[in-house]
Amino acid sequence: MMAAREQIIKKAYRAWFVVVLITIAWAIATVLPAILPFISESFTGSSFFWFFGHICHQMPERSFHFGVHQFAVCSRCFGVYFGIAAAILIYPLWRNVDEIEPLPRIWLFLSIIPMGIDWSLGMLGIWENNHLSRFVTGLILGIGCATYIVPAVVEITLNYSTVRRPVS
Repeated sequence: MMAAREQIIKKAYRAWFVVVLITIAWAIATVLPAILPFISESFTGSSFFWFFGHICHQMPERSFHFGVHQFAVCSRCFGVYFGIAAAILIYPLWRNVDEIEPLPRIWLFLSIIPMGIDWSLGMLGIWENNHLSRFVTGLILGIGCATYIVPAVVEITLNYSTVRRPVS
């Protein structure tokens, strides 16, 4: 019986580790267009910029820059992706990776509220949001999303890795 439990934990950690690698690679890919030109003039990062252009508006005045080169996403999207990667990376420090029961959905909805407030106040002219407010509100949403991504991926992994025998 203990061997089965150990197998579940092992599969859960394997799934978590794959998600860590994917989310960190994704977050790094968002900064490559700003970093690659400093490594070599032949590396422009334009393919990364093109790819993320399908996901983000990439407005220069709303994006972080490294030197004169813009990140592939705006500061809010960067906050979301960085938040997801960071929260997934530290996930085992605050929750068992093999725990597939998600937190109540209210926490996901609550993580959207700061972004909605920041955006609304900017649209109403009450508050001029900036790189920091966009990044922080994106970070909050990213952290919120990560708490649902890990249990979902682990559950999918456990469900599809179980060998099913035909019923006779």
